[in-house]
Amino acid sequence: MLPERARVGLVEDDPVMGGSIVQRLELEGWRVTWWETGREAISEIGTLPQSLDLVICDVRLPDVSGETVFNELAKLPNTPPFMFVTGYGEIDQAVRLMKSGAVDFMTKPFSMDEFLRRIELGRRPTGTRAHDYVLGVSDSMHSVEDMLRRYAPHDLPVLIMGETGSGKEVAARYLHQVSPRSGDPFIAVNCAAIPHELLESELFGHEKGSFTNASQRHLGYAERAGRGTLFLDEIGDMPLALQAKLLRLVEEGTFLRVGGEAPVPFKARIVSATHRNLPAAGSGNFREDLYFRLAVLPVDIPPLRERADDIAWLMDRFLADASTRTDNRIRGLSALAEEAALSHGWKGNVRELRNRIERAAALSTTEWIMPGDLFPEQFGRSTAEDFLSLSVVRDAAEKRQIERALEQTGGQIAKAAGLLAVSRTTLWEKMTRFGMADRERSDS
Repeated sequence: MLPERARVGLVEDDPVMGGSIVQRLELEGWRVTWWETGREAISEIGTLPQSLDLVICDVRLPDVSGETVFNELAKLPNTPPFMFVTGYGEIDQAVRLMKSGAVDFMTKPFSMDEFLRRIELGRRPTGTRAHDYVLGVSDSMHSVEDMLRRYAPHDLPVLIMGETGSGKEVAARYLHQVSPRSGDPFIAVNCAAIPHELLESELFGHEKGSFTNASQRHLGYAERAGRGTLFLDEIGDMPLALQAKLLRLVEEGTFLRVGGEAPVPFKARIVSATHRNLPAAGSGNFREDLYFRLAVLPVDIPPLRERADDIAWLMDRFLADASTRTDNRIRGLSALAEEAALSHGWKGNVRELRNRIERAAALSTTEWIMPGDLFPEQFGRSTAEDFLSLSVVRDAAEKRQIERALEQTGGQIAKAAGLLAVSRTTLWEKMTRFGMADRERSDS
């Protein structure tokens, strides 16, 4: 298998030099995004679905200096390493840039072999991506998973935001599993499911005799979490009175059981989740000071409709799980069912997808899941909002078929092209367009 190649950002205004670098890097199998002005790079690098492993930046640009680009992007979390190139041998500037955090500096003209060697040395360490992704196959979910792994070693509170059913608790459990606390309890509390009058006692516990029927001491979720993770789901539904007590828990690391006087130490990590936009909630429904204490490390889970690459992957996983609870007569999902799923709006996100797969597996009368099994209520009718464009559906179908061909041929592009009845060049162009150019390749 070829080593994992870097995701490189190039900031270069010279079309000849830029084109030459892009062509050589892509021939080496590396993924390159090219900007010809500093402002373009500043505005777009922070919005890329996956963080770059290296930025190669010219020092002299037509609008702002490369140093300005570096200083602006240094304000972003997870800033990629910077390597500067220039046609001017300004040693003082090189020293200043290296002291500011640049990983390297090269003067034009340079040897391409030496340039490639320095890129490999300066890129983000491979170990930061050396793991199998488990939350999804889309670029956006890879970014979420990378972020959770960076958060894992820390004790700071994490706030996971996303629509209902998008997978916030799954993300929280993953964060716990890859953290040093994985051997300790993961305690999940749904703040919207417990009656408000009982939530304080359930969260903090109570002393014997603190209220009617309190016949013995009760340990709450915060205490039972020990040194593990306390997951507060739907934190936006917590009553205001209890928010003040939660703020004390976060700030002081202690709490009081209901009816108690002695502070109890809190040693777990707090991870919260909400489908609400808490900063914009307004009307005094959520304390601003608590929000900022809980959102020290924020994570946004995108809705399923914005990560179509995950749909077929999730369907296969859910069907495999559902098949273990049926008579195993289901052989798989039909291509028509997959296309119907890609055209669906998924207002209920991943939870809706799982429920539809489980129902289809239980009720299907054929060996293959069909569109009518997934969407019986929509049979014979459709609405505009339920459909993606033809180009989106076609691209998703082509990408899945390419993945299947590569899997069947062990990553050999020539053989995969034969299976797909296209030329090797056409297949490579499609792989590049679909972001698959870093897949294992072989000319044999």
